[in-house]
Amino acid sequence: MKIKRNILFTVIGILIILIIAMALSLAASSFPDGLEKVAEDYGFIDRAVEVLPEGFFLIPDYAFGSVENEYWQTSLAGLFGVLIILTIFAVVYLIYKVTGYKNANRSEDR
Repeated sequence: MKIKRNILFTVIGILIILIIAMALSLAASSFPDGLEKVAEDYGFIDRAVEVLPEGFFLIPDYAFGSVENEYWQTSLAGLFGVLIILTIFAVVYLIYKVTGYKNANRSEDR
């Protein structure tokens, strides 16, 4: 019973986080970041070089390009950004659990 409650709590928490990410991403500034602003102010923005190919980034310029509405583009970019971070966290956690379990067994054998 306690496990079901923990799973439900976790799922509800993740859903709340995703909703907050979608809402807060709309408040993101459309102004350039600090480095871009300095490059514009000092006139060397035109010397910027593209290092990676055009389609390399998953969410270029924090906009989900397959949707026409700019508000949904930004919200979906926030949603997928959080999902990517959650996925990375889950993979690292699973690796930790697998290796931690093996290390715990080794210490018990001694």
